[in-house]
Amino acid sequence: MIWTSIAALALAAQQPHGARQQAQVIMPENAGQRRVQEQIGWADAVVSNGVVYMSGVPAYLAPGETDLDKAFARAFDAIGKTLKRAGVSWDDVVSITTYHTDPNAQIEAFAKVKSRYMKSPHPAWSAIGTSGLLQPGGLVEISVIAHVPRKAGAK
Repeated sequence: MIWTSIAALALAAQQPHGARQQAQVIMPENAGQRRVQEQIGWADAVVSNGVVYMSGVPAYLAPGETDLDKAFARAFDAIGKTLKRAGVSWDDVVSITTYHTDPNAQIEAFAKVKSRYMKSPHPAWSAIGTSGLLQPGGLVEISVIAHVPRKAGAK
């Protein structure tokens, strides 16, 4: 009995205890981007207890580009790929937070693109103005939270 208890305690001590250590961590598929994120210390997303928490994805104009629609669509496409890797879709997104470098100039074009990816009923959305983003030339950074749908028959 004592040895069983000691063995169980030793095994428990070796197991990760935090929610993040027990979560599914979604890292980039691109090896170079993965190295950067591992070096600085962030994941594309973390799936914990049925919730997908995504890191911010920047929208920026490509060299010579002036069309905000294209910049925003690239960011939404990248988010969609990460959502898929996490086992969810745009329909599972319950919250979106956006950080805009020029909210008044960007919000109309942004909302137009957003509506192509997220249909009614709409998620909660907080749009925040900021003086700058980490991504050079970044216009908007987009972060979402999604819930993993329950499987049919699950309680």
